[in-house]
Amino acid sequence: MNAVLCSYRNCTERMRIIRCCGPGDFFLERVVFPFEVLTFHCPPASDVEVWARDSEGVVLIEQLPADAMAMQQDGVSLRPEWLPQVPSRAVGVKGNASSVCLLPR
Repeated sequence: MNAVLCSYRNCTERMRIIRCCGPGDFFLERVVFPFEVLTFHCPPASDVEVWARDSEGVVLIEQLPADAMAMQQDGVSLRPEWLPQVPSRAVGVKGNASSVCLLPR
């Protein structure tokens, strides 16, 4: 399977649910705790959804193609697997703690 390495960081103070649906019955669902980073592989044609709980229940916050969350790009040398992988697009400082958040393209 040709897979894309994706990353999502929850920069909020509430849990988020990440759902990734792709071709060939590919499905991944994970809970991401506040300020946690989730790294996962998925098919390139997948859609990634970010869900959150509010006063009305669980609502869809954001929907992105997997390519928008990709950590690696063509022509960029990959870091060795034993080193932490770094997102290609990042922002953020919250209080005194540094936060890395992916930006939509």
